[in-house]
Amino acid sequence: MEISSIISAIVIGLVIGLLGRLLAPGRQPIGVLWTIVVGIVAAFLGSAIAAGLGVADTDGVDWIEWLIQIALAAVGVTALARTRLAR
Repeated sequence: MEISSIISAIVIGLVIGLLGRLLAPGRQPIGVLWTIVVGIVAAFLGSAIAAGLGVADTDGVDWIEWLIQIALAAVGVTALARTRLAR
């Protein structure tokens, strides 16, 4: 894995995580680092799901893949926030 792919995964994870965090209901007591981690995981899982559905590689922007990734990030941020609140 090259350094550029690691940096791009972090940047994409940050964007996906922040968008997911905006969609998550309520206040989330998690930091930016956890938001990035959730975003990276959501980006990988969303890409795999989109590939399984056959919508990962389309002409232009892959809107369905982005929506899947953002929805997964919102679910991940909400789940992590609830486990942090339960402590």
